[in-house]
Amino acid sequence: MIGAAPSPLDLVELPFMRTALAELALLAVAGGTLGAWIVLRRLAFFTHAAGTATFPGLVAADASGVSPMLAGLAVALGYASGVERAQHAGRAPGDAATALLLVAALATGVVLASDVLESGSAVDRLLFGTVLALTGSDLALSATAAAFAVLSGLVLGRAWTALAFDPGAAPTLGIPSRAAERLLLALVAAATVAAIPAVGALLVASLFVVPAATARLLSGGVNGLVAWGIGLAAAEGVVGLYLSLWLDVPPGPAVATLGAGVFALVLAVKGAA
Repeated sequence: MIGAAPSPLDLVELPFMRTALAELALLAVAGGTLGAWIVLRRLAFFTHAAGTATFPGLVAADASGVSPMLAGLAVALGYASGVERAQHAGRAPGDAATALLLVAALATGVVLASDVLESGSAVDRLLFGTVLALTGSDLALSATAAAFAVLSGLVLGRAWTALAFDPGAAPTLGIPSRAAERLLLALVAAATVAAIPAVGALLVASLFVVPAATARLLSGGVNGLVAWGIGLAAAEGVVGLYLSLWLDVPPGPAVATLGAGVFALVLAVKGAA
């Protein structure tokens, strides 16, 4: 049952809320920046798969005392490398193969957590995140992801844009297309791992895909797409966090649901215009 509405000041007066806000702001920068090229390069399914593919490794690492983030990073980068090599060889995995990977990863992770490693309590935390129980190391990881995303966008944004709109012509422009592609996939994979403590393996798309997809409806230029993506991700994070406090629901799903609702609203308004 919904109680009295909390004050917006609770978001900054409560220490764990301040940490959550800082985390979502950092992830908004990373997600909004990379999200522009995720949408332009049609990497939404890859982004979701990169987060979900880490789930078994995260469960195993959590139960064995190994850093889950290091394990997740290794799995995500390995997946990104495999996808890049397959694309270069002309054997890129299709949607069916990626869907099978997602099902296998989820099933394996749940089996490990419940029957093998007996760490069932880790499932909800790893799948949906715990943005209200973050540590300083989580913030540092997200800050690093945001910094790399912005720096790489400034240096390689032209190359990524060329690959998005005319990949065949990119080499003729002197653009190191394969290196740029590798770095984009690696950055997306690493950034999704940085987001897992906050929103979980299943909901990384709520920060990296949904705001950028909404921004694509509002802006035709790349710079506008990045700006709108960061702004929407940040706004949805703040409002979603407030709604989770008010409705007493998990923040990750609240942010994801709000983002989907905003996308649907913008799409409906654009369609009616």
